[in-house]
Amino acid sequence: MSEASTRWDGWSGEGPRAVVAESWRRSERARVSREGAAPTELDEEELAAYRAGHPLAAAMPVIRELLGADARDGGHLLAVCDAAGRLLWVEGDPAALRRARRMNFVAGAGWAETAAGTNAPGTALAVGRPVQVVAAEHFRPPVRAWTCAAAPLHDPRSGRLLGAVDLTGGAGLAHPHSLGLVRAVARAAEAQLALLAPEPAPGRPRLTALGRDEALLVVDGRRLRLSRRHSEIAVVLAHRPEGVGGEELLSLLYEDGSVTPVTLRAELSRLRSLLGPEVLASRPYRLAGPVDADFALVDRRLAAGAVAAAAGEYAGPLLPGSAAPGVVRLRERLAGRLQAALVARADPLLLADWAYSAWGEDDLEVWRALCAAVPAAQAAPVRARLDALEAELSAGATGLQRPLPHTRR
Repeated sequence: MSEASTRWDGWSGEGPRAVVAESWRRSERARVSREGAAPTELDEEELAAYRAGHPLAAAMPVIRELLGADARDGGHLLAVCDAAGRLLWVEGDPAALRRARRMNFVAGAGWAETAAGTNAPGTALAVGRPVQVVAAEHFRPPVRAWTCAAAPLHDPRSGRLLGAVDLTGGAGLAHPHSLGLVRAVARAAEAQLALLAPEPAPGRPRLTALGRDEALLVVDGRRLRLSRRHSEIAVVLAHRPEGVGGEELLSLLYEDGSVTPVTLRAELSRLRSLLGPEVLASRPYRLAGPVDADFALVDRRLAAGAVAAAAGEYAGPLLPGSAAPGVVRLRERLAGRLQAALVARADPLLLADWAYSAWGEDDLEVWRALCAAVPAAQAAPVRARLDALEAELSAGATGLQRPLPHTRR
């Protein structure tokens, strides 16, 4: 048993939730004082300049619209911090604001786990997912009169962590709805940032190939719906910007080893006529400049840990009807990475989005994760679907998309 678990003042006999116990251990390793106060890291002048130029400033109108009234009317606080856990905005009920000052829950204070111990915004930043911390789950006793729920905020284009949005108040917030509310507000804020983000550089081709068998390529203001074979070529070349030799490209595109290089050259010639030689180059075959591909964006967001943003961009399997070996590998790799990230994140809303999609309706692993993550009041239909899938599996039914969803049903 860890030192944290021997000093817990409010756990039930079953012990703490795992996310809380792990946070306490991190707080102890960081040598956080249990009786101390959160440090002030930005004075008034520094704070004003810093938050005026912070990317989350553009999302504050949406956050205030969705959460501000709930905070004021419910006697709660709305807070937004940066990626380092520094509170940039703390707004809400005047009486709650006065009480919060006693523990230095104010704009400019540092509430990262390493500075303030277990708390919703700091722990949400540490684990990269929405977190609720209830009363005695806080590391520091002076904070245990409060309950809080927070969700991380990411840059919608790069996936970079920007900070977190938090709702803090009394015992009335100790409900799953509070966590769902901040999660929804975080999504709306990221959507607003996406709308305000600058478009890619003019003239840079954009390739859309998720959830569709015929890719859409936008180049020089032209919207081109590619044939299935041309879609496969475009996807493979977008993934390999350094270029691909003829023999390798042949193996990436055709299952049938009897297809000749002449057939491939004819397809490439037709595609070059459509796109122009300034877009499709040869020796090796390649796209002549950078391409913004939707499947590559999802991959980058996953690499940055922005799972919600990646799931939001995922419109379905990559060219779902394609049997080209190179496309199949890319499709399985991307779907597998996203599926694994969703299961690891255990966010019931993200899992439900996948499970109730056309490509995830038979995904047994995700339905199991959803059944474990969903609140008990909502578990009955999920359990019924899971039982049906497991019964089909036991009966040796065919057609299950397990473990990965590769094709559109």
